[in-house]
Amino acid sequence: MKKFFLFAALAAFFSFAEAQQLKTPAASPSQTVKQEFGLSSVELSYSRPAMKGRRIFGDLVPYGKVWRTGANAATTITFGADVTFGGKKVPAGKYGLLTIPNSYEWTVILTKQLNVTSPAAYKEDQDVARVKISTTDLPFPLESFLITFDNVLASSMNMIIGWDQTVVIIPITTDVNTKVNAQIESLEGKEDFPYFAAASFYLENGKDLNKALTWFIKATEKDPDAFWVWYQKAQCLARLGKKNEAIAASKKSTELAVKAQSDDYVALNKKLQATLN
Repeated sequence: MKKFFLFAALAAFFSFAEAQQLKTPAASPSQTVKQEFGLSSVELSYSRPAMKGRRIFGDLVPYGKVWRTGANAATTITFGADVTFGGKKVPAGKYGLLTIPNSYEWTVILTKQLNVTSPAAYKEDQDVARVKISTTDLPFPLESFLITFDNVLASSMNMIIGWDQTVVIIPITTDVNTKVNAQIESLEGKEDFPYFAAASFYLENGKDLNKALTWFIKATEKDPDAFWVWYQKAQCLARLGKKNEAIAASKKSTELAVKAQSDDYVALNKKLQATLN
């Protein structure tokens, strides 16, 4: 009898050891997406199940029920700054991302709960934001479940959730102007004022172009060989309608870019000059 228990213990030990050594691919691999956005970032953590010939929405993922929006662990999203999510204001922080799919419209939920993996665990009173988004049909199926960010601009972007032939797109915005303007105001008059960065922000966001030009001039005086600064200065002059000055600045940028072997800026300047001639 003692030998029997010894053999049983040894068999259990080796079985456990073998299991510890065996690593197999995850059926629904996890993915972490970190997207720089505004003056901070957004980080998303979720798992990616595959269709594998199954009918997805209305079957594997039932209509009208809370879904973890992925597989395995709960899906979470972290905002590094305050945002507006689908029209609802959301403070910076980490949230659970849940959805309630339906055939033509989804409810997308941000919740304080970070561990919801089944409808029974969900508590509506923990919602931070709840938005309704119409679905969009794809002309082709997405085999693996996908959440990503697209059309990422300075203060706005879209979060896209898609699987099979269904996609929902949630707009996200953040206040960049107020924060950057406050920084610029606090730095104005200082010796190390970031002329190029401030001028570029004004140029890209349609602000006072005359003020931007003043800063571009200061930036080229500070770094006269910076071909990228001369190019942006040319862009600013062009938008102000100062055609001849814009051409001169662009030619200066081209000359410096050739010397620096920066073919991309040479090409950019050629395109700009073509619009000014």
